[in-house]
Amino acid sequence: MTKHSTKTHSTILILYILLINLFQLSVSRSFITSLPGFPGKLPFKLETGYVGLGEEDDLQLFYYFVESERNPIDDPLLIWITGGPGCSALRPFFNQLGPLIFDYHDTYEKIPKLLVNPYSWTKVASVIFVDASGSGFSYANTKDGLKTSDTLTSASIYEFLRKWLTDHPAFLNNPLYVSGLSYSGITVPVMVQDIINGNEAGNVPGLNIKGYMIGNPLTDRFIDFNSRIKFAHNFALLSDELYESTKASCNGDYVNVNPANGFCNRALAEVDKCLKDLNEHQILELNCDHMTVLQQWNKNSFKRNPVTGRVLAQLQDSDTWCRVDDYELVIAWATDEAVQKALHVREGTTEWSKCNTDHYYLGRNDTDTYKYDIPSSIAYHRNLTKKNCRALIYSGDHDMVFPYIGTRQWIRTLGLTVDRTWKPWFVKGQVAGYTELFSHDDYSLTYATVKGAGHAAPETKPEQCLAMVDRWFADTRL
Repeated sequence: MTKHSTKTHSTILILYILLINLFQLSVSRSFITSLPGFPGKLPFKLETGYVGLGEEDDLQLFYYFVESERNPIDDPLLIWITGGPGCSALRPFFNQLGPLIFDYHDTYEKIPKLLVNPYSWTKVASVIFVDASGSGFSYANTKDGLKTSDTLTSASIYEFLRKWLTDHPAFLNNPLYVSGLSYSGITVPVMVQDIINGNEAGNVPGLNIKGYMIGNPLTDRFIDFNSRIKFAHNFALLSDELYESTKASCNGDYVNVNPANGFCNRALAEVDKCLKDLNEHQILELNCDHMTVLQQWNKNSFKRNPVTGRVLAQLQDSDTWCRVDDYELVIAWATDEAVQKALHVREGTTEWSKCNTDHYYLGRNDTDTYKYDIPSSIAYHRNLTKKNCRALIYSGDHDMVFPYIGTRQWIRTLGLTVDRTWKPWFVKGQVAGYTELFSHDDYSLTYATVKGAGHAAPETKPEQCLAMVDRWFADTRL
């Protein structure tokens, strides 16, 4: 080794040591061995904590970290980005891919009872769940600390990962994947691009980024929202005549509608009559936005949700069950003082909230705390096709929020080579969905549908989704 290279190596080592000391001041963590609602000791390793971001650690992001229950030394490290934008990590933790689920048959106590989730993704990977800014137990020391945007959120997650991995060096060499669903389709590709750019710039520590996974993603506002009409027609929710007349009247554009185009507006009004009473997140499930079924029961015969007072008529086994009831149990659990103490939440910092108030709706403008500055993330996907990177994009095929039709459309714009055409994939000998495989140089993209799944596929088809991600992590065909 030359004198110059020895000096350079020493300088990098000194800088890394200083960085460790700086970053560790920004990270606090607690090891959790038991939780209210779960009997006995947790059968997995759970850690909670805060990572301070920005100047003087003004923004404090709360996280839940679960080590892989299989082989944490070699298994992938996954960071899960909740959609919204800006929602708590507890919904994916309990309702989608985390290690615990609620006991829906025994939910009558003040603190809902918990069970082990047999289809948790922590069976095959270590997972970091992060409460977004302004949600869950994350908080800021100043009002300006909560101001963010699509691009700032992505930069914050890169900073979070650098600080967290510096404080957890045992996971620096694990394959790293960024994942999420829904609105995360806007931010996840940006996060991956930020990580790769940081690695190429020589930022310390370097992150072992391998790729990303996104489910039913919002990717391009025009393509994804426009695809709803075609999806509805494909599923026999719209007649041929109405679909064709609407398509002709609106010139195939149902998003940027000219107010003076009376034919288009009248056609879309008829479309709305056909679709407005459906559950757009899973078109086969009850629409609970205007729920009246429960009100028809003799409510005195049933016990009630401790938070909402809604009737609990054998959750998930009844014609009256609504998925939103499951989400109310998250609120009941997270807002309990004993739970917050067990999680080592800092007292007096914030009240738990399911989401911040800045959700994205079509046509919504920027808010006081969130700027929607990325209308489409297709360009980021296209940039990543030039990198050594893997992607898994999957769609619950009964989701009308961001339908599979729009997702397949924007994937085709990437100009990738088709390595494997449309084929079924199986779980326990049954068709679990359909898949295609694309590539470009060192980039590969697997697209998969999950048969019968809704907007949050891991929630509605957990066994199939666990099989899907396990096979994809192992780089085997679905």
